[in-house]
Amino acid sequence: MASCSVLKGNFSPMLHSQDGFSLSRLSTSLHCKKWKLNVVASAQDHNADEDKNNPGAMSSGQQKQEKLKVKRALNFSGEKPSTSILDTINHPKHMKNLSIEELEMLADELREELVYVVSKTGGHLSASLGVAELTVALHHVFNTPDDKIIWDVGHQAYPHKILTARRSRMHSIRQTSGLAGFPKRDESVHDAFGAGHSSTSISAGLGMAVARDLLRKNNHVIAVIGDGAMTAGQAYEAMNNAGYLDSNLIIILNDNNQVSLPTATVDGPAPPVGALSKALKRLQSSRKFQQLHQTAKAITERVGGQAHEIAAKVDLYLRGMINGLGACFFEELGLHYIGPVDGHNMEELVHILKVVKAIPGQGAVLIHIVTEKGKGYAPAEAAADKMHGVVKFDPHSGKQLKSKSSTLSYTQYFAESLIAEAERDDKIVAIHAAMGGGTGLNLFQKRFPNRCFDVGIAEQHAVTFAAGLATEGLKPFCAIYSSFLQRAFDQVVHDVDLQKLPVRFAMDRAGLVGADGPTHCGAFDTTFMACLPNMVVMAPSCERELMNMVATAAAIDDRPSCFRYPRGNGIGSIIPPFNKGIPLEVGKGRVLEEGTRVAILGYGTIVQSCVAASHLLQRFGISATVVDARFCKPLDGDLIRQLAREHEVLLTVEEGSIGGFGSHVSHFLALNGLLDGTLKWRAMMLPDRYIDHGSQREQIEEAGLTSKHIAATVLALIGENKDALHQLKLK
Repeated sequence: MASCSVLKGNFSPMLHSQDGFSLSRLSTSLHCKKWKLNVVASAQDHNADEDKNNPGAMSSGQQKQEKLKVKRALNFSGEKPSTSILDTINHPKHMKNLSIEELEMLADELREELVYVVSKTGGHLSASLGVAELTVALHHVFNTPDDKIIWDVGHQAYPHKILTARRSRMHSIRQTSGLAGFPKRDESVHDAFGAGHSSTSISAGLGMAVARDLLRKNNHVIAVIGDGAMTAGQAYEAMNNAGYLDSNLIIILNDNNQVSLPTATVDGPAPPVGALSKALKRLQSSRKFQQLHQTAKAITERVGGQAHEIAAKVDLYLRGMINGLGACFFEELGLHYIGPVDGHNMEELVHILKVVKAIPGQGAVLIHIVTEKGKGYAPAEAAADKMHGVVKFDPHSGKQLKSKSSTLSYTQYFAESLIAEAERDDKIVAIHAAMGGGTGLNLFQKRFPNRCFDVGIAEQHAVTFAAGLATEGLKPFCAIYSSFLQRAFDQVVHDVDLQKLPVRFAMDRAGLVGADGPTHCGAFDTTFMACLPNMVVMAPSCERELMNMVATAAAIDDRPSCFRYPRGNGIGSIIPPFNKGIPLEVGKGRVLEEGTRVAILGYGTIVQSCVAASHLLQRFGISATVVDARFCKPLDGDLIRQLAREHEVLLTVEEGSIGGFGSHVSHFLALNGLLDGTLKWRAMMLPDRYIDHGSQREQIEEAGLTSKHIAATVLALIGENKDALHQLKLK
């Protein structure tokens, strides 16, 4: 449902917004529904009326100032805070009769509880601190699980978990057998939709709203989207469809000035990227449209009748003239826009949500709220990354208790190596999708600010943008988490591989990732990248090999290439001088240990476990050859033939899904008749199921990919020294 036909198809104002504060009406003209609402203004009018009716009393503004003066200081001492109201909430229904003042206190207690719990467990902190009031208001007004609340991105949902009967288990969050760090449908009936990746809420919410209509139900659906999630294209595809279908759907845009995750650069906070953040900022700062809109509202109330329609058209014209990319953009998509609203003003939030809830047949409504990430906790408010994701920390100071390591993370080794390549080749550029800190490219950006591109949470765009750079002779490195690259697979296929464009994909967080669980597990990249005809697919066994593969990718200029590397730190291998790797011969592996009976062919950093398994086997008199495959595509066919012909047992080992490295090796063995004789071949990989969150060590154990599991597989194949299996003490 479009808000009016006057500006249909005219998108030029979107690109040149001036200033526009839209205390929006949910409006209509001759071509639209005949109802109008200005809920923000009505909240203000409500307070003004109360002041008029009580001339001897303090004004609402004075009352708020007095409340601020007496507001208690929050307890972030590290001791368990006193939470008298939160202690009474075991279900959202227990919040229904709370006053505004009690709801405000509840939001403060939620902040205290969050800091207290997350300081002991680690996890996502500041996004949840920013939505304390919103979460309380939503659960006060709506009735979950009948009403559906979808959190996007999901790491904003910690307060939601606390208020929906999971407070007693928050100490287990992101730990083995504990609560997930994101909404999870099989964890609670209050989690309407699982969300570990961003920008899915409006699509899912619209599906739920349409299903409700078809099933003739009467519940509400609320999609909370923010903390950068509005930058992805799927959100706009969904809004476009929502405006057309016209099902009742409430979209809450949590505008916390966050686009890139985390926000920090090497030198401090980074301004949000993209035109959207600038437009929202203009909406927040302007009051011009508010004044004009109030004038139009007053005229409408006085003249009434047919003039109402004229005033609505004038109002809409003013929107297009002043608002630019603001409310008019959302309403051109068919959404009714309300805002901006102070996301930390409980009274306004509750009033607006109640009014929107009460309106029948309103279609899709977008409520634009403005919040502060890390709100209420000074260390988070002041931190460069707003304490987006934290390890255990001191609640009083906010200082994180990071363990020291003698080696850097694989992410840092990648970044340092790419910088070394870029020092020597000015055609090298880097792209990431709102993950400068996570991918290490904030280091690259500091050294080469004009050659590093943050595209926002927009992996599809990142890949095709990189393809465009490659067509003009640049050498793009597209650094994206393995699980996030899944979102852009069609672009990898159609825009890169099919055209044989030399885009280099650096796939961080490959394999099991620990506490973030299955939503972030990089299980599938080898499978979906190695099936592409033109792609060179690599995986390093250590940090030195990673640096060599960065150099190899830089040297490959006639086709696309990719390399995967895990979360965690290097093993301490000697890195090349000045961090400059040596290009490898494409499609050639290397023998690490010579043996006789058994060959263990590893792919990626799990090669280190293969070496450890070989040492275990030596204790039982079994000699094993250990090989670092380096390449999944192209395979080292000569080396695989040699291993198959000279050994009794051949084992492939990888930290990836079925269909990956082992499948390519088995295909090669079968086509070359190497499975027709006496060779015993087995493939070890991640099990064909999702592995829940926990520590990486525990996940590897559950997957059956430890050095002991590898050694036990060899012993079982050989069929000798069966007592050795018991000596390995497998779980």
